[in-house]
Amino acid sequence: MRIAMFTETFLPSTDGIVTRLRATLNYLEQEGHEVLLFAPSGAPSHYASATIVGIPAMPFILYPEKRYALPLPRIGRAIKRFQPDLIHAVNPAFLGLGGIYYAWRHHLPLIASYHTNVPAYARHYKLNFLEPALWWYFRTLHNRADMNLATSRATMNELEKQGFLNLGLWERGVDVEMFQQAKRSSEMRQRLAPNAGPSDPVLLYVGRLASEKNIERIRPCLDEFPNLHLAIVGDGPYRRDLEQIFAGTNAHFTGYMHGAELAEAYASADAFLFPSTTETLGLVLFEAMATGLPVLAADSPPTREVLENGRAGFIFDSSSDASMIELVRQLVTDSERRNQIRERGLQIAKTLDWAGPSQQLLQHYETVCKAHGLISRPIESGTR
Repeated sequence: MRIAMFTETFLPSTDGIVTRLRATLNYLEQEGHEVLLFAPSGAPSHYASATIVGIPAMPFILYPEKRYALPLPRIGRAIKRFQPDLIHAVNPAFLGLGGIYYAWRHHLPLIASYHTNVPAYARHYKLNFLEPALWWYFRTLHNRADMNLATSRATMNELEKQGFLNLGLWERGVDVEMFQQAKRSSEMRQRLAPNAGPSDPVLLYVGRLASEKNIERIRPCLDEFPNLHLAIVGDGPYRRDLEQIFAGTNAHFTGYMHGAELAEAYASADAFLFPSTTETLGLVLFEAMATGLPVLAADSPPTREVLENGRAGFIFDSSSDASMIELVRQLVTDSERRNQIRERGLQIAKTLDWAGPSQQLLQHYETVCKAHGLISRPIESGTR
């Protein structure tokens, strides 16, 4: 199968979308499929079996470290040469418009996948008046697709309420082997928390440093427990603000980590703390679970789904500092519950190798192709 993908983000950026895409591209290569990936400029020219077409990009005002691209005529020429069987628009917003347009123009099957709850960001930034317009915009884009994929059932339910059509599920996944093989390291622990004593608990946050992630909400916990340390792994537009917010506490910023180094960071901490409520899934929760790290996370529908309503993690009220502080206290002092949560997390993670979601995506591809009555078809010459 020949697949044209459009993504708003790819390497060298790192987030849950990039992690999922990399796993998907590796799987498609193993299965003998060809991919033409359109991504913002700066990405490598190839990844797995994918040829990557970089499109000039510019920083987005809310996230200067993220660069977004708009469709250009070169996309049409590349599509004509590649002759795809279908198009997959990953999180369409800007560049993804090209995927939607060329699928319509050439009567190709179109899959769109929803990964970022942008309308929820409007509420966070006190721009509530924008939320209906954002839902309208993304609904209009997605409802051009033959199938719209959500990465959690909670998000799928929300999209259904918002009028998104042709919904399907693209399941969760994690690099089980890499994270379960990670070992605790005194050197890594020193990097995460340079001032921590041998018995001091070290909490870990991993992710983009942006305002909507609510990372500043962790500060009261550090004030409440003087021997508690926080390692913040990641980077982003909110880092300078966070460094000021956490000044004078046992918080340490490490910048980004990747691959085996990141897995070692998970394994070297004592618990994972995730205060965000705007996730569509939260792949970092599965990464933490796969290393045997107990998870403490803010309440939201996707979090409840991932953590089985508290069976696989501590869930606190995102609006209450007292709720977070109390559950941090339980996490530190209640070894029995902590171990139960840890064991359940490990059990879940064992079933989450990326092969399953990748096979599921390929089945979705085959379904929309069959619905169109084709596997491959030529694109007429002379188009742009």
